[in-house]
Amino acid sequence: MTILQGYIGTYTKGDSKGIYSFSLDTKAGSLSPVKLEAQLDNPTYVNISSDNKYLYAVVKDGSNGGVASYAINDQTGSLTELNRQVSEGASPCHVSIDRNGRQVVTANYHRGTVEAFLTNEDGTVEPASSIMQHNGQGPHERQEKPHTHYAGFTPDERFVVAVDLGIDKVITYHNDNGTLTEAHTLLLKAGSGPRHITFHPNGKFAYVMTELSNEVVTLSYNAETGVFTELQYISTIPQDFTDNSQGSAIHISSDGRFVYAGNRGHNSIAVFSVNVENGELSLVEYVSTEGDWPRDFSLDPSEKYVVASNEQSGNLVLFARDEVTGKLSVIQSDIEVPFPVCVKFLHH
Repeated sequence: MTILQGYIGTYTKGDSKGIYSFSLDTKAGSLSPVKLEAQLDNPTYVNISSDNKYLYAVVKDGSNGGVASYAINDQTGSLTELNRQVSEGASPCHVSIDRNGRQVVTANYHRGTVEAFLTNEDGTVEPASSIMQHNGQGPHERQEKPHTHYAGFTPDERFVVAVDLGIDKVITYHNDNGTLTEAHTLLLKAGSGPRHITFHPNGKFAYVMTELSNEVVTLSYNAETGVFTELQYISTIPQDFTDNSQGSAIHISSDGRFVYAGNRGHNSIAVFSVNVENGELSLVEYVSTEGDWPRDFSLDPSEKYVVASNEQSGNLVLFARDEVTGKLSVIQSDIEVPFPVCVKFLHH
């Protein structure tokens, strides 16, 4: 496959109307212009089922918020809404789907909740089967209450893990067919504001991106108990950078050798190499995202490229990725998309 299909979740302000698609030509090393695929309010995060049949998006629906499910046309990539499950209050900021496509979990930043939903064979979503309410606060001015920023599945999917920026916690939940019960809580450095997590392919390590302290936290992970332990904190921005910067997305290469972390403000992606023995990171380089406020990025299925989204400057950036050194080099930065947040490719 030389033409790869991707989707962009956005904030629907300015000219933005919803979910957009794009394609990456891996032979030519170029991105296509984007195309509107679905009109909905604030689909800031999307995720795609492993069989590429369904896309799940967070959605704002009037004064309600929740998750919407879409069928993906396997010929054209177009999206058809199947159903949505919403409830009173702000919309979530993150959505994940398990490998079998039978369960969706969302993280709600404003409500401070993790919500689990079972899905049906046809991709539709049932009403929430579990709603876990976080409690507490942190020392930073943005930590006046819980702000769950990520919810997803551990590698073996026995647990759901939630990352809460407001209370500096990574919380593991037992997952029993959509019923969540707390298994373990890790308290990170006060005021760090953890945002997203990614697991090492070996399942023994995980990496948390902090939004407020601009660090990656290396964790060891016990798959039996769901317990995380801190191993390392490493900055994602240069020490002499004193302007406002906020950590964004974090992703790892499938060979487990490189971790990539986004910096909004410093407007860069930090590249780290992984010590496979102890999981610890060391800095390789910082690469400019050729725009403002890089909200997310994604390695394409071939992992020869990275596509990043700059929310404030409204552009996508294509990088070539050196699989030996992990380094990124800009190829293209002129693809316009209004207020892009999330980048996701169809699976291969």
